[in-house]
Amino acid sequence: MTTLDHWGGTSRHVDLDGAPVHYVDFGGDGPPMVLVHGLGGSHLNWCLLAPHLVDRYRVLAVDLAGFGLTHPEGRATTVPANARLLERFLAEVVGEPAVLVGNSMGGMVAILHAARRPASVTALALLDPAVPLALGARLDPQVAAAFAMYAVPGVGQWFLAKSRAGVSTRRQVKRVLNLVCANAKSVPEEMILASMSLLEQRAEIPGLDEAFLTAARSVVWTGATRRRYYAAMSKVRVPVYLMAGDKDRLVPVASAREAARRNPSWRFDVLEGVGHVPQLEVPELVATRIKEWLAAGSLTG
Repeated sequence: MTTLDHWGGTSRHVDLDGAPVHYVDFGGDGPPMVLVHGLGGSHLNWCLLAPHLVDRYRVLAVDLAGFGLTHPEGRATTVPANARLLERFLAEVVGEPAVLVGNSMGGMVAILHAARRPASVTALALLDPAVPLALGARLDPQVAAAFAMYAVPGVGQWFLAKSRAGVSTRRQVKRVLNLVCANAKSVPEEMILASMSLLEQRAEIPGLDEAFLTAARSVVWTGATRRRYYAAMSKVRVPVYLMAGDKDRLVPVASAREAARRNPSWRFDVLEGVGHVPQLEVPELVATRIKEWLAAGSLTG
């Protein structure tokens, strides 16, 4: 199976609040940049992007509570709880203000953190972040059905267990990639193998389904409290770059456009032919745009 060495990453753990948090150090000697994955994701979501960033930044990818190799360990896995985990990680591991790059739920977590602790963030890059559903926008039917099941106690657990029953790890990985990517074939085989290996590692960890469902419900709730969430966005004082794939099935591009409209100081780009995880589909393009944006003076406002 492919290991992190393939992408220049080193697996590490740090004790935060009495329990280990896993992260990957991709190296680099520049200012710190912390990558924050989405719902159901992990450090692996960043392995294709990170090698294109380490020439200018010290790149770290953290596993949020209940995901990757950060076990729930009795922790809450809600969006606010993971925003607090990110706060501790930045304080204890990074130790200086950092660029945050967040995808999906990780973008939501990063927004809430940047609004609450602005001194710890120098800039914020958001890749298809979870944002409120724009008025008139329609969710993908498959996504809407899944989240409706996640919301019902007992049904969510049954749905997750049923989705795995008799299904190979390769098929599980491919199914997720087909949902989150506009073109799943763009994801290289080594990423599929690494994802299969991580699934097998996580198979024996107790409490992961409940951790996932708690996080999923929290993402929906945070997005549904539109006024509060938009207010948090308006409190972000650092430069923000919002990218959205026009083929995103989880966060309609119309919702990203509405977030950008409400925050006219943000840079906003739509990525054509790209889905929910541009860092996996077009990593070189994403890296180039982030680095050019930061080099153009975003860190000085």
